[in-house]
Amino acid sequence: MKGLVPTSAVTHTMAERTYRIHIAAELSGVRVELIRAWERRYGILTPERTPSGYRVYTERDVALLKRLKQLTDEGVAISEAARMVPRLLSELASEPPPGEVRPAVNGAQLEAWKAAMLSAAEDYDQTRVSEILDEALSALPPLKAYEDVLSPVQLEVGDRWHAGLLTVAQEHLVSQMVRMRMVSMLHGAPKGGRRHAVLSCFPEEQHEIGLLGAALRLRHAGVRVTLLGQRVPAADLGRVVTRLRPDLVGLSCVTDEGRAAFESMLTALVDAMPRGQLVWVGGRAALAHREVCARIGVRLFEDERDWTRLLE
Repeated sequence: MKGLVPTSAVTHTMAERTYRIHIAAELSGVRVELIRAWERRYGILTPERTPSGYRVYTERDVALLKRLKQLTDEGVAISEAARMVPRLLSELASEPPPGEVRPAVNGAQLEAWKAAMLSAAEDYDQTRVSEILDEALSALPPLKAYEDVLSPVQLEVGDRWHAGLLTVAQEHLVSQMVRMRMVSMLHGAPKGGRRHAVLSCFPEEQHEIGLLGAALRLRHAGVRVTLLGQRVPAADLGRVVTRLRPDLVGLSCVTDEGRAAFESMLTALVDAMPRGQLVWVGGRAALAHREVCARIGVRLFEDERDWTRLLE
């Protein structure tokens, strides 16, 4: 396929172990027939051949097959996964050689990163915040980096701002760096999938990092996402949902203007959509008005356990 980088472009030594196709299939969990079909249709692999003409696959080839199987098992179409091959190969090239174990990132390291970023925020040192985020992202897979570093830091920064312990400027200098990384991770996340979600903030909501995190997690779960982001009018959201007919709509409301304002806006949003549309709502303001969500008939995203319900 045009634009794809064959696995032979990844440097490996003559001593690197290779496997015949049936062994590569057993190790990767991808059937022999499927490996051949992927090679033929998408140019995903370019295996070397022995003097006798047998295909042989390197450790990196097997690792790539495993990644592709994981993506397709999550619901990503193989045509979409094939377009991700250059990025997957780049990630594999940066990983330790087979047999070499990279030190695990433990809880102490996660806390150290968070403390260092908070200290940098207090010093108005955005460059240092950026450096720490890059260090964490280089040590962790994207989704784990979000769940274990970016999301906890953003929540802590928000809590400290609400408590008056950080200024608006200090909160923003961290949030902007986190948002930049979130957007970058979304660009590299799987985009295909059988199920479809439309994600939007409330019409006057400007805080979207939580929504970006939801988009990242949904895409890695094999859900196709249409991300609308900040400040989408209710009527416009209704038109999008009516046209696309997604499996679910996710709404985010962080800024709490009071129960009456929250109820009025949520009602307007739901009324703008087709009757019976599945709607989830999350964010600090939504959590403050559980009874409103229940009365209007939308599902409230409260904690990590709700991911199972949302993805069912």
